[in-house]
Amino acid sequence: MHHNKISRIAALKARISALFPDREIFLRSGGRVRFVRISRRAQIIGAGCASALVLGWGALTLGMIADSAGVARDRAALTQQGQAVASKAKAVNAYRQSVDELADDLEARQDFMEDIYRSHFGADADKGKDAVVGQDDRKKAEPAKKAATLSARISEAPGAAPLLRIEQRQHRFAALLTDAVRRRADKAAAAIRSFGLNPDALARNAARAQGGPFVPWKGDRDALTEDLRALAVALDRMEFLERTLVAIPSGQPTAAPMLTSSYGYRRDPFNGRPAFHAGLDFPGRYGQPILSAARGRVSYVGQRQGYGNVVEVDHGNGLMTRYAHLSGFGARVGQSVARGDAIGRMGSTGRSTGTHLHFEVRLNGQAINPRRFLEARQDVLQIQQTAKARFADVGNRG
Repeated sequence: MHHNKISRIAALKARISALFPDREIFLRSGGRVRFVRISRRAQIIGAGCASALVLGWGALTLGMIADSAGVARDRAALTQQGQAVASKAKAVNAYRQSVDELADDLEARQDFMEDIYRSHFGADADKGKDAVVGQDDRKKAEPAKKAATLSARISEAPGAAPLLRIEQRQHRFAALLTDAVRRRADKAAAAIRSFGLNPDALARNAARAQGGPFVPWKGDRDALTEDLRALAVALDRMEFLERTLVAIPSGQPTAAPMLTSSYGYRRDPFNGRPAFHAGLDFPGRYGQPILSAARGRVSYVGQRQGYGNVVEVDHGNGLMTRYAHLSGFGARVGQSVARGDAIGRMGSTGRSTGTHLHFEVRLNGQAINPRRFLEARQDVLQIQQTAKARFADVGNRG
């Protein structure tokens, strides 16, 4: 084995000697010849240095290539990180915008409810809020059930405590306002009953007389919380009852200190036989102003058999007042009149024995006793005047 190793070394030396034999180079310059001898050792050293230079350059080139690849990878990583940061920044901006929109929506709804409060309880409602929504009611009232979708969106948003406070304020205000509206509507309903009328029956008749084009609501249905729905229902009921109350004929149809004939059965002044008198007779001077007993719309102006010259005013919900035996008219069909507006002049036309006003109140065409309307209690009249003032205030602002 040692012999084989020596043989391989000898063979390698022989190959190197063959590759790098001693070399002689002749150089001629200026007519002189010079001899340069390059030994095998010098050639081997030169070849080694050249190989080392080549290997070093190759290594340097590979290193530069590796560095370039690393820089490219770093740049790609930085670009990816920049994109991630930009994406997160965009998400943050979108979140902030969403939170701002939620806050704006909540504030807008709160402002809307406060405007409803002022419109239904007067321009100075804020000053007398405790008179409508008492302090005890403020302590007892609890916010109604929240809208699940909106509340979930708010509660999931970090830093949404201000929005939650706004929402709680909104629900509490809606609950307080709904309670106040219901109590006011109940007062109006009680006042209507004091006139001998059934507010529920009037509401049913009104419900059958509805119409108009269908215009879908474009708002967010999830934003309609239970308390806002309850508030809308309460406001509709109060609106109907107070409008009905204002339209009930409780004003004196003319300035007269006494009645000459009451509602009900009486002895007929012409033939002396028993007869039914469908209204009240008010004496007065010829040409004396005749006044509308409530606001409404003039539905008839002309003559009716037995009544002579007649003006009739429709007050809605089946209520109508009739003013008969007039000497002249002061209104036209279709005209809107308020309580106390002059609509005619006192006379003695038709089946009449002298100058007077025959005044009737009819419900769905049937005569009812007008005395209950003209002799209403003061507290009932006060409720009626409060409702009338509210509608007048709303009309002035509109």
